[in-house]
Amino acid sequence: MATAEPPHAASRARWEHFAHIADVGIRGIGSSREEAFAQIAVALTAVITDPQRVTPQEPVPISCTAPSGESLLFDWLNAIIFEMATRRMLFSRFSVQLLDHRLEAEAWGEPLDPERHEPVVEAKGATYTELRLFRNPAGEWVAQCVVDV
Repeated sequence: MATAEPPHAASRARWEHFAHIADVGIRGIGSSREEAFAQIAVALTAVITDPQRVTPQEPVPISCTAPSGESLLFDWLNAIIFEMATRRMLFSRFSVQLLDHRLEAEAWGEPLDPERHEPVVEAKGATYTELRLFRNPAGEWVAQCVVDV
């Protein structure tokens, strides 16, 4: 679990996993909602493999529209999971733009190589369990949810 910093401290974009009984909790933290969305996407990859093993060589555009920030987060993660499954790719770098209730992004990755990537599990989908988008006491944006594996 990340520790809070004083509100005047500069944000350090990062991701983390958190405990959940049956599945895996993922969290992205950043100075903006876009940064938090990008970091939770890296956390999603880290459920499957070490993101440092994934070369960001090919961009894949992803767009989502939803009525709320949390719904947009849910759709974003499921869109990434869909792209991973249908393209048989993994992603390690994400560029996200949020405009009202619309997300425009690029996920950078490469085709899955089981020997090099050594995937541990398959992410089946984001869930509404612990789905939240909020600002922490340090003023950072936090995006989180539980992923079904």
